Amino acid sequence: MAEEKKSVVYTSEYDLDGRIPLKKAIPLGLQHVMAMFAGNLTPIILITVACGIASGSAEQITILQNAMLIAGLVTLVQLFTIGPVGAKLPIVMGTSSGFIGVCNSITAQMGGGIAAYGALMGASIIGGLFEGVLGFCIKPLRRFFPGVVTGTVVTAIGLSLISVGINSFGGGSGVGDFGSLPNLFVGTVVLVVIVVLKHFGKGIASSSAILFGIIVGYIVCGIMMLVLPTTYVDANGVEQTCSWVLQWDKVAAASWISIPKPMLGMISFKAEAIIPMLIMFIVTAVETIGDTSGITEGGLGREATDKELAGSVICDGFGSSFAALFGVLPNTSFSQNVGLIGLTKVVNRFAISLGAIFLVLCGLFPKLAAVVSIMPQSVLGGAAVMMFASIVMSGIQLITKDPVTPRTVTIVSVALGLGYGLGCNAAALANLPQYVQLIFGGSGIVPAAVVAIIMNVVLPREKDTKQA
Repeated sequence: MAEEKKSVVYTSEYDLDGRIPLKKAIPLGLQHVMAMFAGNLTPIILITVACGIASGSAEQITILQNAMLIAGLVTLVQLFTIGPVGAKLPIVMGTSSGFIGVCNSITAQMGGGIAAYGALMGASIIGGLFEGVLGFCIKPLRRFFPGVVTGTVVTAIGLSLISVGINSFGGGSGVGDFGSLPNLFVGTVVLVVIVVLKHFGKGIASSSAILFGIIVGYIVCGIMMLVLPTTYVDANGVEQTCSWVLQWDKVAAASWISIPKPMLGMISFKAEAIIPMLIMFIVTAVETIGDTSGITEGGLGREATDKELAGSVICDGFGSSFAALFGVLPNTSFSQNVGLIGLTKVVNRFAISLGAIFLVLCGLFPKLAAVVSIMPQSVLGGAAVMMFASIVMSGIQLITKDPVTPRTVTIVSVALGLGYGLGCNAAALANLPQYVQLIFGGSGIVPAAVVAIIMNVVLPREKDTKQA
């Protein structure tokens, strides 16, 4: 008797494990790439230029190409694990923007140049190994991260990203046509399409609403290029290209295939770079704990386990060390994708792995990367404002999972009011030592986390209060 063929049993995109049809999995994975693509490359562009590596130079292009490859590979490790490395959760990895401040400071102190960038890579190797080892100690440290603390960190992450989303919505920070009617129109169209598809669409149209919204944004920009002026004159009288214009010439100029190469020759180890980077790797470990908690709460409706938290931090650290071998800044979990999961509830690892594979292909086939890289910021902003706000909702869910007591209110209020407030207003820290400004300035995430942890340790629990 002929052996019967076994049929594939497909699962839902809302299931962590299992397979879903490719026609559904591909767009679900691609929307994760769209959400993080620009954020993955921006820190590298900023720091390489600060180090004197010319924009558009062969060195910078190689590093950007390597960044896409590394993000895809480390994401695959988070999804499917290698031993204790990885959380086996839908965590998307990419170049961390949290290191921009400390990298700029180290670069200025060392006088810039390729030597400074090499010192950053050496410090990233050491710091990544340190964070990886720290990940193995998560279990005894878990008591310092109850729901009220991780929820506060997740909320701070969401709050810190909302202004980033609005900047993109208006066309991108620093552009001369920021807040122009075309930019606001494009962002609004993308947002409306996402909301309509999410709540009135069915099946793939609903679960891939972000991707379809971005595609519509591309189409709208293409139509606008036919009927509206594509340039403007800036305050200095210089003609500039509108930020919503699709620059297809960059796609045409990109090569079809290129093999990424390690950049071991530039790496050096300098104490003045290693010490501040070690501090930042502690900070990014706290953020990764928050992101992992946000994913499990927002996508799976539960708290993260000790094993998941440890695996995610270990992967964060060792992945950063691996990235540095290719000249790429530290990798970490991307909060943009935490918001996407909280919004769509799509947690299927197979679907998200296809997005990671697409990132790897972008590292091998630059034309693919170029198509995504020319995405106008207003298109991304239309999706980002909703995704980032959903991170705040995930944080609130974590905080309110247990009964909200006066103690809970105090911890959250002080952490967000004082901690997050100080972090968002760097001028208030101007008279403190520089290393304090580097760690706490520019982002409310770190000070909010520190204050929440301290308050959780110091304040007596409700039962202790009653006994007093």
